[in-house]
Amino acid sequence: MSPERVESEASPESSQPIEHLSTREGYDRWAMIYDDEDNPLIMLEERHLPGLLGDVHGLDVVDLGCGTGRHSVRLVAAGARVTAVDFSDGMVAKARRKPGWEQVQFILHDLTRGLPFPDCSFDRVLSCLVLDHVGDQTAFFAECRRICRPDGFVLVSIFHPALMLRGIQARFIDPVTGRDVRPASQRNQVADYVMGALRSGLTLEHMTEHAVDEEIATRSPRAAKYQGWPLLLLMRLRP
Repeated sequence: MSPERVESEASPESSQPIEHLSTREGYDRWAMIYDDEDNPLIMLEERHLPGLLGDVHGLDVVDLGCGTGRHSVRLVAAGARVTAVDFSDGMVAKARRKPGWEQVQFILHDLTRGLPFPDCSFDRVLSCLVLDHVGDQTAFFAECRRICRPDGFVLVSIFHPALMLRGIQARFIDPVTGRDVRPASQRNQVADYVMGALRSGLTLEHMTEHAVDEEIATRSPRAAKYQGWPLLLLMRLRP
């Protein structure tokens, strides 16, 4: 489960009929085109997240909300022992077709429920572009803290709440129906993420906000209209 946000509810480019779905149904439908889309949010994440994650060789890593497996297969290739978690059958079906996925341990699970792992199971707890689909931030971060080893860390990337001010949320145009499909999202604010993490007992070690710049706007035609707006929030937390 890993969202892209690019259009506004009121955007003239979204003149198609709007179809609101549950998060799971939305991502099941999105899976057929997800990896092929022009996605400025993922471009920003791929620029800034690897340096915060660091070397994972020989580490136990969990990818919470693995989606089509874009992080999981890279982590395996980098020498990590990877456990991936998601609840979208459509997304995981795409992941299963990627080289390296056979080395990933996959668990089908809803991230709004307690995680099915013992305490202190992982050196790195990774969750990318998922949290705007989670309502109870404190409960989610508490589970991340519980499964993280004392010398490890939790790293999350988040669709920046500032774009909610422009009515932008996870959405895609279904190539079959032509409908503007909106998986259910939560209107969380930056304070919800920060306070959820702190209330869970995690220590905030790093937080940065990343905007669309000229380089991203040049690579992504869909990003040009958001130049200067923060698109990505990154947080690294310690137990």
